[in-house]
Amino acid sequence: MESKGLNPDGTIAREGALARVTPAFAPVVAAARREIAGRFGDGRLHSAYLYGSIPRGTAVPGVSDLDLLLVLHTEPTARDRTDADAAEAVLDRDSDAIDGAGILLVGIGAALREAERYDLGFFLSCLCTPLIGEDLAARLPAQYPTSLLARETNGDLDLALPRWRARLRDAATDADRRTLCRVAARRLVRSGFTLVMPRWGGWTSDLETSAELFAGHYPRRAAQMRLAAAAARAPTPDEAVIRTLVDELGPWLATEYTAVHGTKAARPAP
Repeated sequence: MESKGLNPDGTIAREGALARVTPAFAPVVAAARREIAGRFGDGRLHSAYLYGSIPRGTAVPGVSDLDLLLVLHTEPTARDRTDADAAEAVLDRDSDAIDGAGILLVGIGAALREAERYDLGFFLSCLCTPLIGEDLAARLPAQYPTSLLARETNGDLDLALPRWRARLRDAATDADRRTLCRVAARRLVRSGFTLVMPRWGGWTSDLETSAELFAGHYPRRAAQMRLAAAAARAPTPDEAVIRTLVDELGPWLATEYTAVHGTKAARPAP
């Protein structure tokens, strides 16, 4: 019987594990542990996590990113961001296996806040793999593939669209456009999947699977969502592709998402 990414009790299973990291990426994961411990081991770090394709075991050498989340004892400061940027640069420089490293920072108070239960809390407990320190998943509730989870993870797509249009307008290089393409495409595929997630009754982070599940419910938008999945995997600077995503698929998806699941609860300004 297909598990659909669920535990036997119907809760969403954690999708990654250190045991799934392939040999090609084991050295960079070890280097990440050293970098983080060296830079944040002065009492600032509560815990560190991997997320994305590397802990899922699906990463492609030279193509995939190294994605990390650091939970700090206090809200992140400018010094914390500077140290994280320095760690990113070292990891990217020293490993040919990855196409860049990205480190997210969050304070433990925000991670455990009730308002984040179905957003950051879900991300930590289901999509992140413990690397250093106490695993906060033990202090977070189980998650189910519900409309509430869909709303609180991706129910604010409409807020991203003006930012993407501004970035496209201001993009000066192919690298700028390629970065925007990747960000927008990934977000659109995730939103397309979570739009239909409660009807499917499971969880996946696989881009192609997500696009096909969406296509089964919205065949008229299937070609655009498959384009988004392809662009998320192999970003392009082609402005026509980006405009299809940002000006055509994005607005339609935001409207449909609100109609089906409602709008994500407002968060206080950072």
